[in-house]
Amino acid sequence: MKPPSSQIVLVRHGETAWSRSGQHTGRTDIPLLEEGKRMGAALSAPLKAWRFDAVWTSPLSRARETCALAGYGGAAKLRPELMEWDYGAYEGKTAVEIRSQLPDWTLWRDGVPQGETADQVRARVDPLIAEARQAGGHVLLFSHGHLLRVFAARWLDLPLTDGRLFTLGTASISVLGWDGNQPVLVSWNDTTHLRE
Repeated sequence: MKPPSSQIVLVRHGETAWSRSGQHTGRTDIPLLEEGKRMGAALSAPLKAWRFDAVWTSPLSRARETCALAGYGGAAKLRPELMEWDYGAYEGKTAVEIRSQLPDWTLWRDGVPQGETADQVRARVDPLIAEARQAGGHVLLFSHGHLLRVFAARWLDLPLTDGRLFTLGTASISVLGWDGNQPVLVSWNDTTHLRE
């Protein structure tokens, strides 16, 4: 079991054109906007509160560039497990567009045609959580909105679908940790560094 002081710090990538418009951005490699680049650089100061033993990033450019702008590009290990949920036929569509055809649709309950199932996402995330718990210290992850929400739910030993309860802004910082042997949520969706 990890020492109580070890934490997993989750960072969602900076803003892209599709994150701004609300389009589902799974495997499409959308670059950061200029605002997204500013957000990435603004992560540097608050992340200095930790000394990280491991830095992992999604290989998609929006996460990798956010990682580099925050000052961790040289230390980061590319982790395909951190790629966003594969939205299949819903890639590039907004929830409003999808709900015009399926009014009660949610990703968490209904999934996506021709994309990843919830079980497939869980199969990527659960081993990564086990590895993070054994890393020996603080771990920094750069990834994507839905994937990080799944990671948080599974860290807390909740069903994957409970990721629906955690919203994440772009370039947000969230912290997972321990209370004794109990995995806990320390802080969530912190964007105060973007207002400074």
